[in-house]
Amino acid sequence: MLDAHQHFWSVARDDYGWLTPDLPLLFRNFGPEDLAPLMAAAGITGTIAVQAAETEAETEFLLDIADRTDFVLGVVGWLDMLAPDFAAALTRYAARPKWLGLRPMLQEHPPAAILDQRFQTALAEVARRDIPFDILTFPRHLPAMLDALAKAPDLRGVVDHLSKPDMTRPELGDWAAQISALARHPRLMCKISGMVTEAGTDWSADRIRPFLRHAAQAFGADRLIFGSDWPVCTLAASHAEVVNLAKNLLGEVFAAEELGKIFDGNARKFYKSNKTQNRSCRSVFIDQILLEVPPA
Repeated sequence: MLDAHQHFWSVARDDYGWLTPDLPLLFRNFGPEDLAPLMAAAGITGTIAVQAAETEAETEFLLDIADRTDFVLGVVGWLDMLAPDFAAALTRYAARPKWLGLRPMLQEHPPAAILDQRFQTALAEVARRDIPFDILTFPRHLPAMLDALAKAPDLRGVVDHLSKPDMTRPELGDWAAQISALARHPRLMCKISGMVTEAGTDWSADRIRPFLRHAAQAFGADRLIFGSDWPVCTLAASHAEVVNLAKNLLGEVFAAEELGKIFDGNARKFYKSNKTQNRSCRSVFIDQILLEVPPA
């Protein structure tokens, strides 16, 4: 089982603009030694570490962890897509064995940033090179993202956290139509991740179910990827609760073989890799996913 979206950080690095003492549950170091026992309890054997700061230093920090941590199969890093030397930086990082792809933190910027010609030129270059691209947005960014995708239709991308719809309200709103429009791009996938933090500290499976089911219907079993979003998820739920929630809700929709793709195979295929192919999705996982798990 592969967790395709988790984070590590060290507060002393001080380049996480969003990470302040106002978030006391998160304002401490989180490293592989913290995650390993949680993974073991959940039956997860590998992870993909995703950037949480808008610096190349963050990318180097994660690559260093990946190089010395067997279970970290790779890193989705950050590069300045507006920089004049972006293409050269992309070439440099693509040569790194555990660098898997790129994630700009679009959610931290106004939607107009997506329409910047420099960004769109860089995105076209990412698409031309077939480099995996994580799309971190709020729903308000999706019209601009759809416009950008029309100019880079071959982009191999994945929507992080279902694009963070407001799950504290029952209405799916414009988000539903926008997710369906994204799903019409055949090379886009969607991460089943980050749900509990969008559903409030009093979240419930019933509150989250309509959003997950809409994304599941739009993208289908071959284009969904599981991620825990640990440790951000701990603002609302434990690692175990997040894993069990995804298993339960996805298990209502998909059969065992399809769950094997969502919880392992799809991420390896998306992030491409000979870099992530050192372990295969085994039948033992499919047996495990069918085990009754406590309700989240």
